[in-house]
Amino acid sequence: MRVIGLMSGTSYDAVDAAAADLELVGDSLVLEPLGARGEEYDDEVREALVAALPPGSAPLSEVCRLDTLIGQAFAAAAVRADRELCAGRAELVASHGQTVFHWAESGQVRGTLQLGQPAWIAEATGLPVVADFRPRDIAAGGQGAPLVSLVDLLWLRGRPGTPVALNIGGIANVTAPDGTAFDTGPGCALTDAAARALSGGRLGYDDGGALAARGAVDQPLLERLLAEPYYRLPAPKTTGKELFHAGYLRAALAGRGTLPPEDVLATLTRLTAVTIADAVRDLRATEVITSGGGTRNPVLLRTLAGLLPGVAVRSSDELGLPSDAKEAYAFAVLGFLTAHGLPGTEPVSTGARHASVLGSLTPGRAGLRLPPPADRAPVQLVVR
Repeated sequence: MRVIGLMSGTSYDAVDAAAADLELVGDSLVLEPLGARGEEYDDEVREALVAALPPGSAPLSEVCRLDTLIGQAFAAAAVRADRELCAGRAELVASHGQTVFHWAESGQVRGTLQLGQPAWIAEATGLPVVADFRPRDIAAGGQGAPLVSLVDLLWLRGRPGTPVALNIGGIANVTAPDGTAFDTGPGCALTDAAARALSGGRLGYDDGGALAARGAVDQPLLERLLAEPYYRLPAPKTTGKELFHAGYLRAALAGRGTLPPEDVLATLTRLTAVTIADAVRDLRATEVITSGGGTRNPVLLRTLAGLLPGVAVRSSDELGLPSDAKEAYAFAVLGFLTAHGLPGTEPVSTGARHASVLGSLTPGRAGLRLPPPADRAPVQLVVR
């Protein structure tokens, strides 16, 4: 089956589209990458998202408008991916949508909201769409995240030692071979917020870690940030920009005087590296396989590697999945599993009572024609 996976993460800068041929062969799911494309949100959508997301707020009229605008942006990305990557022969679209709120209280997730109405995708492409992946796991008592954990477990199965998958988006998350998976804390969320605030909106992020490289870590600020209770919660646990946002950063900086922007960025980069390294160390990792937008920050990766002596830190590109598009490929896999009636979660990873078939289905132009249910779930993912 030829599937397009669509993803926009907690950095909300673009829609990533990845296309793959997927086939069940014995106990393996074989994935052949067909390519990936990134479609940046236009200024209207990005500015509306920034205004609506925590610590901002939005009336229901704005939520409705965003649901349509994001759905149309995802639809445009799917149309282009079908044309340029699939020669017009895609059979299914799997859309994560744009997370705008993840309702977590005292370690329990009570709800989640992803915008990007899948009807726009189905109408534009004519293809069936699997969307709203997270709520089913939450209804089963899980965190609803990180959903890529099942894909990571299948993909890394059989590698020597203890490989840990790390994705650094707005929020960073890890998956270990025993199924342990959780959000470690901020990936780029706070560094992005700082770059935006300290540049008066001129910068959206610290490009290549250039500002952090020129700064010095402010130890009192770092210690204040590391006192965040989230880091001491047991796994499974998830978080988001409901916690780690610009207001959170302003509160942390209160009383610290006027710090140079470079020092703030250096401190926040160190925070991300330390919280990831602490998690990886607890998992007894022998290698860390990285993906996500944070991998484009060499300062962050150097700092992380320095905190993990003896642990290989390498990119998912080395294993056949482009680091910038790995999550989009992961959702293509999850959509394929749903279409074949197979679970898309590992209960150990999310804390759910049981594994669940994920998502809601929107019919394509020809109605809803699904393949026959698969006899058994795959035990490994092979990237061809």
